[in-house]
Amino acid sequence: MRRIIVFCALVALGAAGSSVLSAETLPPAKDILDSVRLQQSQQQIDLQGQLRENQTVIPFHLTQDGPLIRYEFTNPKETLQLRLGENDSRLEEVTGSGVEKIAPAQFDRKVRGTSVTYEDLALKFLYWQNGRVAGDSLIRTRNCWKLELKAPSRQSQYSNVFLWVDKEGGALMRMEGYDWDGKLAKRFEVVSAQKIEGRWFLKQMRIEELQPGTGKVLARTYLEIKK
Repeated sequence: MRRIIVFCALVALGAAGSSVLSAETLPPAKDILDSVRLQQSQQQIDLQGQLRENQTVIPFHLTQDGPLIRYEFTNPKETLQLRLGENDSRLEEVTGSGVEKIAPAQFDRKVRGTSVTYEDLALKFLYWQNGRVAGDSLIRTRNCWKLELKAPSRQSQYSNVFLWVDKEGGALMRMEGYDWDGKLAKRFEVVSAQKIEGRWFLKQMRIEELQPGTGKVLARTYLEIKK
């Protein structure tokens, strides 16, 4: 599974086990994140997908040309695009009058009322500098690095994020976001992948919005990519 295309980045089902390696064998978190960002910025994509929550289905068109990723929705028409830079990402809204940057104050806004927020889509956590490698885990038979990343400021809805990255291909396999009280608030999990024209792509991702402190699922959204 060399590359899995991700929407708002992220995740896989069920850790089969974990082990903490010695400090001498752990790579720097920065090196792993640099590799993930490089991989994400080199994709060429033109696929159809949908967000599904309960009985609501929201189709979208996903395209990517290198560091520029675009999500096009209809009914009503809406286009969001993400620019992956070397040191930061930039989420924008494309309208008939031009391109407007989405400010951090809007990051808690939900994409079409689903559990995915603008901040999730912006992949800001991939640029957080205060991180460490906490060990490694098997995620659905994939050997992954487990990273702990801490938010640089309270502009984020998350105080810290745990991220699982496939050691072989650099794919984002799982993400867990914790609120500012240290409670788990959001979980992204890649449920399945698919091979299209010889490359691995995301097939289904599950996004769960959790009640902090209890773990109760408040909302569950599925992101699905079609061939």
